[in-house]
Amino acid sequence: MKKILALLFMTVSFCAVQAQTDESFGKKIDAKKAITASALPEKMGKEEKMDAKVTGTVESVCQVKGCWMKVKMDNGETMRVMFKDYAFFVPKDIAGKTVVFEGEAQKKLVSVEHLQHYAQDAGKSKEEIAKITEPKQELTFIADGVIVK
Repeated sequence: MKKILALLFMTVSFCAVQAQTDESFGKKIDAKKAITASALPEKMGKEEKMDAKVTGTVESVCQVKGCWMKVKMDNGETMRVMFKDYAFFVPKDIAGKTVVFEGEAQKKLVSVEHLQHYAQDAGKSKEEIAKITEPKQELTFIADGVIVK
């Protein structure tokens, strides 16, 4: 009987740990057919917008609310991922974790005002924020759903 109870406890514990491995935010998505973040620019080509499912490693997250995250690209750059209609946020402590997100990739010119706001959200100093004086062409992403692995 003790062996059966021990086995049952181990099984329940294992299932609980497995259930905690992936967290979903926003629209429910799966990880199937996701392309890597570094492959996205080539896949987009000259398109300004494209629907996609992408996987990558989180470099940083908005420390105010978790209202955006930056995902690493191979070239040392990052892609800012925001969440559709501001409808959901991600945990602020997921830097270094793998994510899968689905939605719309966009190439756009980000204004100085928005860049300064993002820097403030990221906890940058006033001096660092003041150095942002030019808009920047960026690859951004508006996600409908996110999975944190």
